Amino acid sequence: MSLKILDTCVNCDVCEPACPNKAISLGEEYYVIDPSLCTECIGHYDEPQCVDVCPVECIIIDPAHTETHDQLELKYRHLMALGGDAPASAVDASTKDDA
Repeated sequence: MSLKILDTCVNCDVCEPACPNKAISLGEEYYVIDPSLCTECIGHYDEPQCVDVCPVECIIIDPAHTETHDQLELKYRHLMALGGDAPASAVDASTKDDA
């Protein structure tokens, strides 16, 4: 599942730099998460970094964008193939799984 930032966001600016996929940006009133880029940090970290750093706990699972762990991992591999910041070993491993 993708994550979502609630309107209780205080625009503290700590979540945006924590996102390895650059899925977080400042919206009209508060930060937003692009579901096409959010992998819940799968491939990078064990836990979503934005959730870990948010001081007001306003980042939740987005019920409008449900995805399985396998779907999130596939999205991560796709993003890395497009030039993301994954370790080379992760990209190499993903191509071996597809072969």
